[in-house]
Amino acid sequence: MNLISVLLFLSLLMAAVVTQVPKPCVVPPLMTGDFSVMASNGKMSTGTISYDAYGQKLRVRNNGVTGYGTSALDQLMLFNQEVFYEIDWGNLSCKKMPLEAYFFPMQVPSDAILMGQAIMGSSSSWGMGLLVNTWYEALPYNGTYSMVFSDIGCIPLTYSGYSPASGWTTVRLEPGLTELQKYSDLDFRPVKDEPQHLGHCQL
Repeated sequence: MNLISVLLFLSLLMAAVVTQVPKPCVVPPLMTGDFSVMASNGKMSTGTISYDAYGQKLRVRNNGVTGYGTSALDQLMLFNQEVFYEIDWGNLSCKKMPLEAYFFPMQVPSDAILMGQAIMGSSSSWGMGLLVNTWYEALPYNGTYSMVFSDIGCIPLTYSGYSPASGWTTVRLEPGLTELQKYSDLDFRPVKDEPQHLGHCQL
């Protein structure tokens, strides 16, 4: 009788786990990766991103293509110091500006709505596919966005946003988790570390 009770309890527990609804989550505190951006107006860009929630730092290296040519920007946001550095490699200029923004961890917003779950890649073999969650939410002025995060680890993968004014924008991420060996990538000081021909960052 006891064995039957235990088996019944385990079956109910497994059923509860299977039917558990995904919840909004926060991405890992240290992360680097590649990204690509495509907009409906024809603008495209690729680059790398380094994210540090512990130190409240964000660095974006961006190579863009527009109808007017190309651009290469290196941007570092130090939220805890309220400083924003921007290096334009096209004209070898460097700017240091005040950062008037608060740091918000990368996450699925608490009011986002779960659209559904899917498996990216193959599901025919164990470990070949990735279970992902798609979230969406309406934006002001008839806008909307959707985001895809991995179910395990809360890794951001894609973002699509729409507004009547600017049209569609899609961001695709290829992130890689990182530990302290990549941390030096965020210790970027353009005034001290960049080539001398850039001169001093202008305030």
